[in-house]
Amino acid sequence: MSTVPTPAPAPTDDALADLRAVVHRLRAPGGCPWDQEQTHETLIPHLIEEAYEVAEAIRNGDMAHLREELGDLLLQPVLHAEIASETGVFDLDSIARELTEKLIRRHPHVFGDTTVDGSAGVLKQWDEIKKQEKGGSASDRKPHLHGVSQGLPALMRAQKIQKKAAKVGFDWPDFEQVVAKVHEEVQEIAEAVAQQDQKAIEDEVGDLLYSVVNVARRLGVDAETALAAATAKFERRFGRVEEIILAQGKTLEDSTLEEMDAVWEATKHLPASAQS
Repeated sequence: MSTVPTPAPAPTDDALADLRAVVHRLRAPGGCPWDQEQTHETLIPHLIEEAYEVAEAIRNGDMAHLREELGDLLLQPVLHAEIASETGVFDLDSIARELTEKLIRRHPHVFGDTTVDGSAGVLKQWDEIKKQEKGGSASDRKPHLHGVSQGLPALMRAQKIQKKAAKVGFDWPDFEQVVAKVHEEVQEIAEAVAQQDQKAIEDEVGDLLYSVVNVARRLGVDAETALAAATAKFERRFGRVEEIILAQGKTLEDSTLEEMDAVWEATKHLPASAQS
């Protein structure tokens, strides 16, 4: 069964309005079957994937790719707004309006007459305003760690939880104690392994990861970004190891750990450009 093609909406000087018109047409009768089938729930994996691809483009310093990936990411809220508008729940204008009002309200040091002491003061003021906005009585008070989304990657959520706890003073006073906690968790993993207690092993590995995130936080390092960079570095070096071994007429499967490790050590001393 064939359909009569319809022309794309004529472009205007308002690029965002053009985007909305195209998305509306895709969702409308006679539009794209895939777009028409989408719901808020089915779009969740696409939203997450696009956000990660934006992050990858940023880390790679690829501005052309970043522009493209930001466009793919932008499509997601436009699609969600279109879906919601079909039942009158909200639309893109109401999203933008609410966000604009929030930004103005939470930046009184810019749009009002208050003053803050640097970015730390901005964050403190933001949290205070956010609490005031939630309102409610004392009985309605949420737990202090409430509000850190469970949908975040585990490392990112751990770091946010730790930061929030630290704001009320629940934190190691000295960095040496933070490092000591890491060593303690390593020892507890060894003890759990010796006892062959799988549940304890899983618990202790989790505690170790949480402690390492604490180290990163105290050093001002974003744990998620640091692990992504370390994984990418391993991937590059391992790829170089594979290239060298193949050039020697062997395969990874045919090589011993000692042989692979010797090549690995050699690649560590190569300049970064030679490892990519």
